[in-house]
Amino acid sequence: MASRSRAEDWDRAVSPGRRREKVASAPSGDVAAAGTLKSGASPVRPVVASPRPVKGKAGREAARWRLQLPPATQAQGPGEGAAEEEEVPLPSVPAEAEAQPLPPVCVSPMRGMWRDEKVALYCDQVLQGCKAEDADEAMNKYLSEKLKLKDKWLGVWKTNPELFFVKYEEASIPFVGILVEVTCTPRQGSTSCFKVTVSVAEPFSSNIANIPRDLVDEILEELEQCVPLLEVYPVEGQDSAIRDIALALEIVRFFYDFLWRDWDDEGSSENYTALIEERINLWCDMQDGTIPGPIAQRFKKTLEKYKNKRVELIEYQSRIKEDPSAAEAVECWKKYYEIVMLCGLLKMWEDLRLRVHGPFFPRILRRRKGKRDFGKTITHIVAQVLTTDMVKDLSSDTFLQQHDDLDLALESCYSGDTVVIFPGEYQAVNLALLTDDIIIKGVGKREEIIITSEPSHDSFVVSKADNVKLMHLSLIQQGTVDGIVVVESGHMTVENCVLKCEGTGVCVLTGAALTITDSEITGAQGAGVELYPGSIAILERNEIHHCNNLRTSDSSESTLGGVNMKVLPAPKLKMTNNHIYSNNGYGISINQPTEQFFIVAEALNKGAASGDKKDETRLSKVMQNLNLEMNDNKIEANLKGDMRIVTS
Repeated sequence: MASRSRAEDWDRAVSPGRRREKVASAPSGDVAAAGTLKSGASPVRPVVASPRPVKGKAGREAARWRLQLPPATQAQGPGEGAAEEEEVPLPSVPAEAEAQPLPPVCVSPMRGMWRDEKVALYCDQVLQGCKAEDADEAMNKYLSEKLKLKDKWLGVWKTNPELFFVKYEEASIPFVGILVEVTCTPRQGSTSCFKVTVSVAEPFSSNIANIPRDLVDEILEELEQCVPLLEVYPVEGQDSAIRDIALALEIVRFFYDFLWRDWDDEGSSENYTALIEERINLWCDMQDGTIPGPIAQRFKKTLEKYKNKRVELIEYQSRIKEDPSAAEAVECWKKYYEIVMLCGLLKMWEDLRLRVHGPFFPRILRRRKGKRDFGKTITHIVAQVLTTDMVKDLSSDTFLQQHDDLDLALESCYSGDTVVIFPGEYQAVNLALLTDDIIIKGVGKREEIIITSEPSHDSFVVSKADNVKLMHLSLIQQGTVDGIVVVESGHMTVENCVLKCEGTGVCVLTGAALTITDSEITGAQGAGVELYPGSIAILERNEIHHCNNLRTSDSSESTLGGVNMKVLPAPKLKMTNNHIYSNNGYGISINQPTEQFFIVAEALNKGAASGDKKDETRLSKVMQNLNLEMNDNKIEANLKGDMRIVTS
């Protein structure tokens, strides 16, 4: 962000910004373009006969009240649920016919576009090299030209359920859709806030079967028959001009949804189209699994949080009628600097160099404690009750400390300590803050010592200690999005453990080292083991299977699988007696930048007799350059194949 004086910051914090009008009107427009709605999605159809509402405010309130009830509740006869609802009297009016199902909307060709095609579309055709401050005008011009192709057409208006429901579950009703006839004479405003005139089309159709027709008519009347253009999706089956309009609308939605930032024209970016290209690459990396699904989800949540916080600030500013009081000024400052922090974080994510070398930012900020002043180490027993049988194998001079909470045990550790965990289920946020050289081991079968992640935290197990050991444990990841185990620096040993991933797998960052033996890694949304440039790993007698289970993108586009290596500088990997199987990508993938690939390929092309021989030779050569040692590994039944060099 460009440097500014404190006076400018103050003016931004306590005064409505010059973009207030655009952002303040964004929430309703964002509903249709936030990514939760998809063309052709199955409609929500609670099939319940609904009385026709009485016209006027009372009728609308009655209709909204009925719509908030789930189908089972509305269909209840006499009984407990019905008895509770008798307190709210409803007008007695005749029933009306159900709304018809919505017709399918035009499928966007953008879904099948390659990365380069998207870059060419936005940078060359739409924005045409414009500056950041002119982007809104360029999108306005592009969309206006497309809208001239046809002045009237049918579309589905997808809007926020809050217009129609007093209460609703967002998961079950992501939008309310109404079939409308669009008269395409856009009203005033920026492209993201374009409004068009609509009327309810025949036959009356909606994704909510029992929505009252009169309620829809009256809400449209309140809106003066005008709705945001980006909330309207053209219906399939009309002429080619409508398909062109549908594509143009999708292009504009994607731009304001993912590519446009309100801070772009406040910075010093000389090449705006290069910035847009970086954001397109970021989006494509999320789609093809280069950035694992859970981490992509965290970025989207951060972006959404930024938008919401900005709207909160603008709404708070608008309620200040005169000069702000001291309390109001402080609140504005708080909201403003929260936005600034989120903005800075998003910029870090968008920086391609940070994304390539990861992580997005260090997780551990805690200092090492080192050894105790009196030089002794302590064995921490984690169990509900301490018995003599638990300590009979320990030497008589061992210092013991008993805890019923794993988090407290980790909090009490100094370098050299050992944490002994007895069977049970545990959680510990301090596993994400390992800075001292300790041993954490279970006693008994590893399946009986279960440690689950805290869903509200980003990280599970993160270490930057010189030497940490995890032994005889089951780590169950739930909700966290970083790697199930992340080695930021130093060395970690994982021995005889089960790692059930829900986010990404084991990540070894630049300069860090990892040894995994006799363990099982499964379920990762990405590679089971991910080696960053310059890292070191030894894998012996492990099972790595059913990884690359992407949920937020198409796994068929991803090459990740069992083990993934990122080159420059090359990591070091030694693999012995591992079984890598049933992964959705390759057993082992090696990510190599295009420039280095060309150098290697050019050297190997001389004298290569056939394509197959050339590929085998290249793989062998790259493996030698990578310091990759493999002995007696079993790699089988992986969806894409056993091993592949992937260029980027």
